[in-house]
Amino acid sequence: APVRTHRSQHNTSKSKSRIRHNATKCSRPPRRSPLQTPKNTYQLPSSEHCIMLGVCRLGAAALARSAAAPSVPGLLPSAAVPLSSRGYHKNVVDHYENPRNVGSFDKTDVNVGTGLVGAPACGDVMKLQIRVDDDGNIVDSCFKTFGCGSAIASSSVATEWVKGKSVEEVLDIKNQDIAKHLSLPPVKLHCSMLAEDAIKAAVKDIKAKRDAAQQLN
Repeated sequence: APVRTHRSQHNTSKSKSRIRHNATKCSRPPRRSPLQTPKNTYQLPSSEHCIMLGVCRLGAAALARSAAAPSVPGLLPSAAVPLSSRGYHKNVVDHYENPRNVGSFDKTDVNVGTGLVGAPACGDVMKLQIRVDDDGNIVDSCFKTFGCGSAIASSSVATEWVKGKSVEEVLDIKNQDIAKHLSLPPVKLHCSMLAEDAIKAAVKDIKAKRDAAQQLN
Protein backbone atom coordinates (compact mmCIF):
# COMPACT_ATOMS: atom_id res chain seq x y z
CA ALA A 1 0.00 0.00 0.00
CA PRO A 2 2.77 2.60 0.77
CA VAL A 3 4.42 1.78 -2.58
CA ARG A 4 1.11 2.26 -4.41
CA THR A 5 0.65 5.60 -2.67
CA HIS A 6 4.21 6.63 -3.60
CA ARG A 7 3.57 5.84 -7.27
CA SER A 8 0.32 7.79 -7.22
CA GLN A 9 2.03 10.83 -5.75
CA HIS A 10 4.86 10.51 -8.27
CA ASN A 11 2.42 10.36 -11.20
CA THR A 12 0.53 13.36 -9.84
CA SER A 13 3.69 15.43 -9.59
CA LYS A 14 4.65 14.46 -13.16
CA SER A 15 1.21 15.51 -14.40
CA LYS A 16 1.46 18.87 -12.66
CA SER A 17 4.92 19.39 -14.13
CA ARG A 18 3.63 18.53 -17.60
CA ILE A 19 0.71 20.95 -17.19
CA ARG A 20 3.05 23.74 -16.09
CA HIS A 21 5.35 22.97 -19.06
CA ASN A 22 2.45 23.06 -21.51
CA ALA A 23 1.15 26.28 -20.01
CA THR A 24 4.59 27.82 -20.47
CA LYS A 25 4.68 26.70 -24.09
CA CYS A 26 1.22 28.10 -24.79
CA SER A 27 2.13 31.47 -23.30
CA ARG A 28 4.95 31.94 -25.78
CA PRO A 29 4.08 33.70 -29.05
CA PRO A 30 4.07 31.32 -32.02
CA ARG A 31 7.12 31.42 -34.21
CA ARG A 32 6.54 32.92 -37.62
CA SER A 33 8.52 32.13 -40.70
CA PRO A 34 10.27 35.19 -42.23
CA LEU A 35 8.29 34.49 -45.39
CA GLN A 36 4.94 34.67 -43.62
CA THR A 37 3.06 37.97 -43.51
CA PRO A 38 0.58 38.75 -40.71
CA LYS A 39 -2.98 39.11 -41.89
CA ASN A 40 -4.40 42.57 -42.53
CA THR A 41 -0.95 44.16 -42.69
CA TYR A 42 -0.23 43.95 -46.42
CA GLN A 43 -1.91 46.36 -48.78
CA LEU A 44 -1.74 46.13 -52.53
CA PRO A 45 -0.19 49.23 -54.13
CA SER A 46 -2.49 51.40 -56.18
CA SER A 47 -2.60 50.92 -59.94
CA GLU A 48 -1.21 54.42 -60.49
CA HIS A 49 1.73 53.65 -58.22
CA CYS A 50 2.52 50.47 -60.16
CA ILE A 51 2.32 52.28 -63.44
CA MET A 52 4.36 55.31 -62.46
CA LEU A 53 7.00 53.18 -60.76
CA GLY A 54 7.94 51.85 -64.18
CA VAL A 55 7.50 55.22 -65.85
CA CYS A 56 9.80 57.03 -63.44
CA ARG A 57 12.46 54.33 -63.60
CA LEU A 58 12.52 54.19 -67.38
CA GLY A 59 11.62 57.57 -68.79
CA ALA A 60 12.03 58.41 -72.42
CA ALA A 61 15.50 59.86 -71.91
CA ALA A 62 16.69 56.70 -70.16
CA LEU A 63 15.38 54.55 -72.97
CA ALA A 64 17.15 56.74 -75.50
CA ARG A 65 20.43 56.40 -73.61
CA SER A 66 20.05 52.63 -73.39
CA ALA A 67 19.94 52.39 -77.19
CA ALA A 68 23.44 53.87 -77.32
CA ALA A 69 24.87 51.40 -74.80
CA PRO A 70 24.87 47.93 -76.40
CA SER A 71 27.61 46.71 -74.06
CA VAL A 72 25.47 47.03 -70.93
CA PRO A 73 25.00 43.57 -69.34
CA GLY A 74 21.47 42.28 -69.70
CA LEU A 75 20.52 44.63 -72.53
CA LEU A 76 18.40 42.87 -75.10
CA PRO A 77 20.11 42.68 -78.51
CA SER A 78 17.07 44.18 -80.27
CA ALA A 79 17.22 47.26 -78.03
CA ALA A 80 20.82 47.89 -79.06
CA VAL A 81 19.94 48.05 -82.76
CA PRO A 82 19.37 51.65 -83.92
CA LEU A 83 15.78 52.43 -84.87
CA SER A 84 16.88 53.59 -88.30
CA SER A 85 18.25 50.10 -88.95
CA ARG A 86 14.89 48.58 -88.07
CA GLY A 87 12.96 50.54 -90.70
CA TYR A 88 11.65 53.39 -88.55
CA HIS A 89 10.97 56.74 -90.17
CA LYS A 90 13.47 59.52 -89.53
CA ASN A 91 10.88 61.46 -87.53
CA VAL A 92 10.47 58.55 -85.13
CA VAL A 93 14.23 58.24 -84.77
CA ASP A 94 14.55 61.96 -84.14
CA HIS A 95 11.92 62.10 -81.39
CA TYR A 96 13.17 58.85 -79.86
CA GLU A 97 16.81 59.84 -79.68
CA ASN A 98 16.06 63.49 -78.84
CA PRO A 99 12.71 63.45 -77.02
CA ARG A 100 11.16 66.86 -76.41
CA ASN A 101 9.69 68.02 -73.12
CA VAL A 102 10.62 65.01 -70.99
CA GLY A 103 9.73 65.72 -67.38
CA SER A 104 6.94 66.07 -64.88
CA PHE A 105 4.80 68.80 -63.32
CA ASP A 106 3.19 68.83 -59.90
CA LYS A 107 -0.09 67.07 -60.57
CA THR A 108 -1.71 68.79 -57.57
CA ASP A 109 -1.22 72.21 -59.19
CA VAL A 110 -4.60 73.66 -60.17
CA ASN A 111 -3.09 74.87 -63.44
CA VAL A 112 -1.77 71.44 -64.42
CA GLY A 113 -3.75 68.75 -66.17
CA THR A 114 -2.46 65.17 -66.07
CA GLY A 115 -3.35 62.38 -68.46
CA LEU A 116 -2.21 58.86 -67.56
CA VAL A 117 -3.05 56.13 -70.05
CA GLY A 118 -1.80 52.67 -70.89
CA ALA A 119 -2.14 49.88 -73.42
CA PRO A 120 -2.44 46.51 -71.63
CA ALA A 121 -1.87 44.62 -74.87
CA CYS A 122 1.70 45.87 -75.30
CA GLY A 123 2.53 47.29 -71.87
CA ASP A 124 3.11 50.89 -73.05
CA VAL A 125 2.32 53.55 -70.44
CA MET A 126 2.14 57.27 -71.14
CA LYS A 127 1.82 60.27 -68.82
CA LEU A 128 1.25 63.62 -70.52
CA GLN A 129 0.82 66.86 -68.59
CA ILE A 130 -0.23 70.35 -69.66
CA ARG A 131 0.14 73.68 -67.90
CA VAL A 132 -2.75 76.04 -68.64
CA ASP A 133 -3.01 79.80 -68.08
CA ASP A 134 -6.08 81.68 -66.86
CA ASP A 135 -7.36 82.06 -70.43
CA GLY A 136 -7.37 78.31 -71.03
CA ASN A 137 -4.29 78.26 -73.27
CA ILE A 138 -1.60 75.62 -72.89
CA VAL A 139 1.68 77.35 -72.11
CA ASP A 140 3.79 74.26 -71.43
CA SER A 141 3.67 70.49 -71.66
CA CYS A 142 5.76 67.49 -70.66
CA PHE A 143 5.63 63.71 -70.70
CA LYS A 144 7.07 60.50 -69.35
CA THR A 145 6.54 57.29 -71.26
CA PHE A 146 7.47 53.67 -70.68
CA GLY A 147 7.27 51.91 -74.01
CA CYS A 148 8.67 51.38 -77.47
CA GLY A 149 10.27 53.97 -79.73
CA SER A 150 6.97 54.72 -81.47
CA ALA A 151 5.25 55.40 -78.13
CA ILE A 152 8.02 57.76 -77.04
CA ALA A 153 8.00 59.55 -80.38
CA SER A 154 4.20 59.92 -80.28
CA SER A 155 4.41 61.41 -76.78
CA SER A 156 7.13 63.82 -77.81
CA VAL A 157 5.16 65.01 -80.84
CA ALA A 158 2.00 65.42 -78.77
CA THR A 159 3.71 67.71 -76.26
CA GLU A 160 4.99 69.88 -79.10
CA TRP A 161 1.64 70.14 -80.83
CA VAL A 162 -0.42 71.10 -77.78
CA LYS A 163 1.71 74.13 -76.86
CA GLY A 164 0.12 77.45 -77.73
CA LYS A 165 -3.31 75.94 -78.30
CA SER A 166 -6.39 76.20 -76.11
CA VAL A 167 -7.72 73.22 -74.21
CA GLU A 168 -10.54 73.04 -76.75
CA GLU A 169 -8.29 73.20 -79.81
CA VAL A 170 -6.05 70.32 -78.70
CA LEU A 171 -9.05 68.00 -78.76
CA ASP A 172 -8.87 68.25 -82.55
CA ILE A 173 -5.48 66.49 -82.53
CA LYS A 174 -6.17 62.96 -83.73
CA ASN A 175 -4.04 59.86 -83.65
CA GLN A 176 -4.15 59.70 -87.46
CA ASP A 177 -2.35 63.05 -87.62
CA ILE A 178 0.41 61.86 -85.30
CA ALA A 179 0.70 58.52 -87.10
CA LYS A 180 0.96 60.28 -90.47
CA HIS A 181 3.61 62.69 -89.21
CA LEU A 182 5.71 59.81 -87.87
CA SER A 183 4.86 57.40 -90.72
CA LEU A 184 3.92 54.74 -88.21
CA PRO A 185 3.19 51.25 -89.57
CA PRO A 186 -0.23 49.71 -88.85
CA VAL A 187 1.16 47.62 -85.97
CA LYS A 188 2.22 50.82 -84.18
CA LEU A 189 -0.98 52.84 -84.59
CA HIS A 190 -1.90 52.11 -80.97
CA CYS A 191 1.05 54.30 -79.92
CA SER A 192 -0.45 57.35 -81.60
CA MET A 193 -3.82 56.42 -80.08
CA LEU A 194 -2.21 56.55 -76.64
CA ALA A 195 -1.03 60.08 -77.36
CA GLU A 196 -4.53 61.20 -78.35
CA ASP A 197 -6.03 59.56 -75.27
CA ALA A 198 -3.40 61.18 -73.03
CA ILE A 199 -4.24 64.64 -74.41
CA LYS A 200 -7.95 64.08 -73.80
CA ALA A 201 -7.28 62.80 -70.28
CA ALA A 202 -5.10 65.82 -69.45
CA VAL A 203 -7.78 68.22 -70.71
CA LYS A 204 -10.44 66.38 -68.73
CA ASP A 205 -8.31 66.64 -65.60
CA ILE A 206 -7.66 70.39 -65.91
CA LYS A 207 -11.36 71.05 -66.58
CA ALA A 208 -12.34 69.06 -63.51
CA LYS A 209 -9.89 71.08 -61.40
CA ARG A 210 -11.20 74.38 -62.75
CA ASP A 211 -14.82 73.36 -62.15
CA ALA A 212 -14.02 72.30 -58.60
CA ALA A 213 -12.24 75.59 -57.93
CA GLN A 214 -15.23 77.57 -59.22
CA GLN A 215 -17.61 75.67 -56.99
CA LEU A 216 -15.48 76.45 -53.95
CA ASN A 217 -15.50 80.14 -54.83
